Amino acid sequence: MTGAIRAKAIKVGDNIDTDVIIPGRYLIYTDPETLGKHCFEPIMPDFYQRSKELGGVIVVAGKNFGMGSSREQAVVALKGAGVKAVVAESFARIFYRNCINQGLPAVAVKGISEAVEEGDEVEVDLEGGKVRVYDKEGNLKKEFDVPKLPPSLLEILESGGLVPYLKKRLAVEGK
Repeated sequence: MTGAIRAKAIKVGDNIDTDVIIPGRYLIYTDPETLGKHCFEPIMPDFYQRSKELGGVIVVAGKNFGMGSSREQAVVALKGAGVKAVVAESFARIFYRNCINQGLPAVAVKGISEAVEEGDEVEVDLEGGKVRVYDKEGNLKKEFDVPKLPPSLLEILESGGLVPYLKKRLAVEGK
């Protein structure tokens, strides 16, 4: 992915499951914007509005973000709500891969939930392998080194997800 992603942070805690990200009763919808309006509804009913007012956000989470059901709609809801990336202490394995497959950057960073306060800005540099936290005045508070993503995963994210990536590859190959 070219360039870093920077946005205000909205924090959530540990063990956020996919039922909290998008409650099951909304799985009848497929439109990302509609799903996004209900994102985090059980714990933060104003999440969608806050995210939209800020022009998109980076979700900062604790441990085991995305646990529970492996529903891809959870990632679609995050994107529909304007989430630009998710940075968490750790991710449920399937959820992490769903993020990549849906084109949503997700980065595991030990210590991130303690370093970020609500309203701080977070910058995710996937190519450079850095996550930076800036205070409300724009001063650098903390910088984390994170493993760089392999070029193949960066290409999937740059394409907007696995399906657009595969379509692009097939078009190049003339299939």
